[in-house]
Amino acid sequence: MQPIQEISAELSHMLESYVHHDSKIEKGSYLYQEGENASEIYIIRSGKVQISKLTPDGSELTLRLCSANDLLGEFSLNSTTTKHKLNAKVLENGTVAVIYKNELEKHLLSDNGLAFEFMRWMSNQNEISQSKLRDLILNGKKGALYSTLIRLTNSYGTEIDSGILINHSLTNQEIANFCGTSREVINRLLSDLRKNEIISVEKGIITIHDLNYLKTEINCENCPPNICTIE
Repeated sequence: MQPIQEISAELSHMLESYVHHDSKIEKGSYLYQEGENASEIYIIRSGKVQISKLTPDGSELTLRLCSANDLLGEFSLNSTTTKHKLNAKVLENGTVAVIYKNELEKHLLSDNGLAFEFMRWMSNQNEISQSKLRDLILNGKKGALYSTLIRLTNSYGTEIDSGILINHSLTNQEIANFCGTSREVINRLLSDLRKNEIISVEKGIITIHDLNYLKTEINCENCPPNICTIE
């Protein structure tokens, strides 16, 4: 399975003509941070970027992992005072294409095709965000973990004889950030899943042996993969 939250070919082609310049990004830096003015949006050319938000208690909630061809930034158009609501931390060196929002907005008013593709992409992103928040609120800590594992299979899963191998290494702390809980809680929950042979873990790589168990435990609605994703 391949990452599935890339922007469509149509939208990518349309946006390319509005790219102002390309900019290098370095691991450990921030493309933008919560509270900063949001005057640009970005297309990732290469590298990886983590989208997250700090909770009131100071912990980090990871919302997305973005890679090549993903579109990111604050998308509240028709506003000169928009602030970033999230943090975008660079996980891997790369390059992003920079588009100025005020220039894009002018073109959206005159290009119906671009406006339609952009609105469709934004609608899809809203669905993804809502489904993640729903899982966190309704299913508790265990459900949040199970939901995260299911999303990881859709984004990075490779089918093997023993199940689905998640071809992306994550630490328990990184998984905890996706679930909005502590590493200690995730350690315990993952240990229980290993004991019951639902999953196995080797060198940080998780293999899901019983995906149906995870889905049943959270009353999974079997959302389409473009919605049930970690990206």
